[in-house]
Amino acid sequence: MKAFKMLAVLMLTFMIMAAPALAKDTIKIGAILAVTGPAAFLGAPEAKTLEMMVDEINKKGGIRGSKVELIIKDSGASPEKALSFAKQLIEEDKVLAIIGPSTSGETMKIKSVAEEGKTILISCAAAEVIVNPVAKYVFKTPQMDRDAVIKIFQQMKYMKLSKAGVLSSNTGFGKAGKEQIEKLAPEYGIQITANEVYDKAATDLTAEVTKVKASGAEAIINWSIEPAQAIVIKNARQLGFKGPIFQSHGFGNIKYVEAAGEAAEGVIFPAGRLLVVDILPKNHPQKAVLMKYKKDYESKYKEDASTFGGHAYDAMIILTRAIEKAGSTDKEAVRNAIENLKGVVGTGGVFTFSPQDHNGIDINAFSFEMITVKKGKFEILESSAKKGNSKKK
Repeated sequence: MKAFKMLAVLMLTFMIMAAPALAKDTIKIGAILAVTGPAAFLGAPEAKTLEMMVDEINKKGGIRGSKVELIIKDSGASPEKALSFAKQLIEEDKVLAIIGPSTSGETMKIKSVAEEGKTILISCAAAEVIVNPVAKYVFKTPQMDRDAVIKIFQQMKYMKLSKAGVLSSNTGFGKAGKEQIEKLAPEYGIQITANEVYDKAATDLTAEVTKVKASGAEAIINWSIEPAQAIVIKNARQLGFKGPIFQSHGFGNIKYVEAAGEAAEGVIFPAGRLLVVDILPKNHPQKAVLMKYKKDYESKYKEDASTFGGHAYDAMIILTRAIEKAGSTDKEAVRNAIENLKGVVGTGGVFTFSPQDHNGIDINAFSFEMITVKKGKFEILESSAKKGNSKKK
């Protein structure tokens, strides 16, 4: 009897001691994404991408033998919800890192929470202010707004256009893009003839587009991520605007083209090469990664892959690589590893981070291709400004 009691005590002791070790076998990763709501074109493919990747990682035995537990929170693009979820993921779920949010406004809302909680945040949003100035624990995967604006201005100069009417949504992404356009326009000899801000939930933008058309604009630059960007295109063509329409890198989902219909023909925008991977040369450094993601996603979900899902793909690649490099799941070790990653090939570019650069890609890191819409499909813009034609005025 005494031996039995001693055995029971030993077993209980073992179970108590083993519990923390078992907990460490799981890597908790949080994600705050706009799966539903006005930014669902961003968050839905991001969530699906992460679920697909985590399933694949776990089927292969996890990361360094540890399975990944993915906790997705649907913010609906609400900064307030994102803030509440961030606190929950950090304080209650004790996640190693958070991927997302989907939008810039949400990201800026939780940036300080990630810093205070010393929790890695890899945003899927584009605004430059997310990583400039640099915050210790905050990174992002989408290309810089600044670089997108430069690509558009280079193309305008190549097309001998100097007058642009600007439209932007009243979101964090819209505001950040608008600021970069205003800042860089003088450097490239671009005159802003009109500068209209519209509500992200707008269903008719005739009044705003009318002002832009009347301003003498030779081209329209629209900066948003919401479905309203398709309305800008439709209204502009309905009003008889004949000039080129440039969109931001927030246009990288074929659903926006479908929403605009025939009016989308000829739209020009900078984007990652996922949209045109099929026609990239075989020796392009991103080709293999892009092809794998596109094939895996489209075969699993029976829908086109988008650059937005690609942002989440890149975030997960970066986090996985950092955990492997760190050799542990210690937050500080993983954070330090991200900051020292070099030459990581993703869908949005080739990432090289540093203490001064928490985005890891610039205009020269295979980040952008100029894309146009032709017969309802995305194609590389053949008559685009190349490096030799990119000098400022």
